Amino acid sequence: MVPDLLLCLSFGYAAALKPTCLSAQFRRPGDYIIGGLFPFGMDTVNLTARSEPTLVVCERLFVGGLIWALGMKFAIDEINNSTSLLPGVKLGYDMYDTCFEPLAALQPSLLFLTRNGTTGIGVLCNYSDYQPRVTAVIGPHKSDLCLVTAKLFSFFLIPQVSYGASSEKLSNTELYPSFYRTVPSDKNLVEAVVLLLNKFGWNWIATIGSDDEYGRGAQGLFLSIAANNSICIAFEGLIPTDLADPKAKNQLEDTIKLINKTKVNIIVLFAFSQPAQALLEHSIRMGLSEKVWIGTEAWMLSDIAASIPNIQSIGTVLGFIMKAGTVPGFQKYVADLFSSVQQDKFCQESREFNHLMNSDTLDAHCKQCDHISLHDISSVLSHSQIQPVYVAVYSVAYALHRALGCTHQACPKASVRSWQLLDFMNTLPFKVNGQSFRFDQSHGTNTGYKLIFWSWKNGTLTYLPVGDYEESLYVNKSQIQFHTADEKEPTSECFRHCKPGQFRQIKGFHLCCYDCTDCPENTFWSAKDSSTCTPCVEHQWSPVRSTQCYDRSERYLFWNEPLTIALLMLMSITISLTCLTAVLFLKNLETPLVQASGGKLNLFALFTLVLLCLSCCLCIGKPSNNLCMIQQIVYALCLNGCFSTFFIKSLEITLVREFPRCAPTFLHWVTSRRAWLLVALCLLTECLFCLCYLHLGPDYLVTDYKSLPTEVLLVCNTESWFAFALMHGYNGCLAFVCLLCTFMVETSGKKYNIARGITFAVLIYFIIWIFFIAIFATLKTVLRSVTQIGTILTTSLGILGTYYIPKCYIILLKPHLNTVDYFQNSFKEKPEEDSQ
Repeated sequence: MVPDLLLCLSFGYAAALKPTCLSAQFRRPGDYIIGGLFPFGMDTVNLTARSEPTLVVCERLFVGGLIWALGMKFAIDEINNSTSLLPGVKLGYDMYDTCFEPLAALQPSLLFLTRNGTTGIGVLCNYSDYQPRVTAVIGPHKSDLCLVTAKLFSFFLIPQVSYGASSEKLSNTELYPSFYRTVPSDKNLVEAVVLLLNKFGWNWIATIGSDDEYGRGAQGLFLSIAANNSICIAFEGLIPTDLADPKAKNQLEDTIKLINKTKVNIIVLFAFSQPAQALLEHSIRMGLSEKVWIGTEAWMLSDIAASIPNIQSIGTVLGFIMKAGTVPGFQKYVADLFSSVQQDKFCQESREFNHLMNSDTLDAHCKQCDHISLHDISSVLSHSQIQPVYVAVYSVAYALHRALGCTHQACPKASVRSWQLLDFMNTLPFKVNGQSFRFDQSHGTNTGYKLIFWSWKNGTLTYLPVGDYEESLYVNKSQIQFHTADEKEPTSECFRHCKPGQFRQIKGFHLCCYDCTDCPENTFWSAKDSSTCTPCVEHQWSPVRSTQCYDRSERYLFWNEPLTIALLMLMSITISLTCLTAVLFLKNLETPLVQASGGKLNLFALFTLVLLCLSCCLCIGKPSNNLCMIQQIVYALCLNGCFSTFFIKSLEITLVREFPRCAPTFLHWVTSRRAWLLVALCLLTECLFCLCYLHLGPDYLVTDYKSLPTEVLLVCNTESWFAFALMHGYNGCLAFVCLLCTFMVETSGKKYNIARGITFAVLIYFIIWIFFIAIFATLKTVLRSVTQIGTILTTSLGILGTYYIPKCYIILLKPHLNTVDYFQNSFKEKPEEDSQ
């Protein structure tokens, strides 16, 4: 193959001194005509100044478009020469130039829609029997052209198979029901690019697209998929496609400056060859440092980009091209064709075929083609992707084969409408050179991609395959030689990947650049939202840098903790002392000391002190609303029972000392059995205040999630301090009355001062309560319960120590003082100093 091609090249180069008839090779009559739209030329003339609907003309030949058109011609000639695919049926073709411009593509597209044999488009209600000039259309190459033409052909349901349009918009089969393509969608390409970036850990990149449907569409898809894969876009921009525009140069220079400013090392470029060429030329001229350029087939295989002077200085070029097999015999076919178009006889036959196609409708298809040789296209021919065009033609041929009901020997003579081919194209697979193809639900084919690397050796460019992508990406890194100062793999990172338990804290201008910060306490990191830490729900907690929350344990004063055990031991001692005192008083109930101290009222007071100490148990263990409410009521009632006995004794002292004349009349109310009525009255009054407390707002249970880091605090809280003050204030009033009645009482050294014990007991109570209120009102922890227990026990011990223990001391150790003379009416006498 190669020697033949070289021989033909040398012959073609020598023979290309005179014009050829290559431009006459793109039309042939047949039983079924297939239209072709190919970019033979580029650089449209004065398109912006166009004021009349004249023909759009291109200035320069685009060799790639010529080779694609020859690929279609080769496929149809091969099918016509086949004895099995469409035997007895001749396919014709009619190809036109698109100039890469939608305007240029519209005129031939309208021609394809004209009624067969005419130049007019019929306006009908029903086009089922309408027979347009062509049975199907191959092309065009660019997405923005297809978006225009596909709507026209889809209205008539004429199959249109593109060999290069990759826009994801064209996957919408509702808008474009008759559009097909033999290349993957941009979505597949973008997914491959994102996987490549992740493979190398590049997450700080720039992306540039050409300002056309391909560039904008591919870049838009890339931005959305990249954002979901932790890739930060430092710069995104569009480069002009109309390079004749005076503003184009400034736009390109601004783009290079912005890229340089971001200091990225990776640039993803979605553009066709001409915009890509302009960008690369400006980057070389402006001295842009070496980068890694990730490209696509649209410009990477183009000789236009590869032939830029000093192109090696741009850095490393990697990119994806569609996996496409070779087309056997194509290069020899092209070489033979270039030999044939030099022959007058062959050219005369070609012109006669053109006359049969009503060639006066449009001008020559490719004027520039008559002035090129095989040598001019040899470099592009060697690496052009012909298979997509080749497969597109065969897809139509196979659909026609099935629509006609052909066998391997013959095809019946029948009329087939264009729209009848669609059903066969949608459902059945077909084989081309042993490879199976099938259009998917979006009318596309996904053959996968090859990852290629621009390898330069001695100034010669080689497209070196270094990986592939189908369902997953494979990269052979050892074959990639990065063009950097140290030839090492470049880095391009805006952030490091955060570890579990860390969230992304955005820094700077770019929203996707961030530092990794540990999630604080009581928050956790979720894979669903890695940019923030999610607060734990109220009943849960979490440590720093946590990925989950944990249930809070309950915290209250437990029975088994050391502080509780110490308080219970103190309570036991206090109760034991109180009980022993009660037993001692009971055994000596009729003695002067016990009778002077209150008699049986003492036993009642000691009993209430025992109950008061036992009420400490209400403050231990898991609290509830009922327990919180009962705690203060029991405390108040028990203390009231004790203070009521002191109150009676204080009244007795006051009557005898301050009101001796009234004493005989009222003394029996405080010394005989009637004293119990006063005790009951005091308790009843306290009960009324307790009812007010319940009505106004008793203590209630609070579940506090804020005070402790890992636990929920269960603590009793005071709802109404006014109700609290009413209930406990009454006991304070009794104590204050006792203090007023006893603190000025004096006795001689020969008598026992009963009033002094009451005075000290009440003073200790007041001192303890001053500290209790100050602490109790501010504490919101388990120490609140500890404070109440401590207050109860210290109050009980204070009363025991100041009032009862001294009397026990006399009973046990100084029984000789337990006489009537020492205790009876001891407060009636004046001090010895006054009697003098």
